[in-house]
Amino acid sequence: MLALTRKKGESIVVNNDIEISILDIRGEQVKVGISAPKDVPVYRKEVHLQIQKENEAAVSLDNVDMLKNIL
Repeated sequence: MLALTRKKGESIVVNNDIEISILDIRGEQVKVGISAPKDVPVYRKEVHLQIQKENEAAVSLDNVDMLKNIL
């Protein structure tokens, strides 16, 4: 993991097309802005983990067996 220090108004560029900006700092909260191409999904980690969990459930062996029975 790369750890960088940024101040309000400063940014980080990832892969030439993703910009992460520090918009505001209040106490222990940091407001972050992310500019990325539309084809790049950007999620909060807890949302990303939930999506992964639901995707894994959708392709579970039980669901595969159900599909075989339908076909």
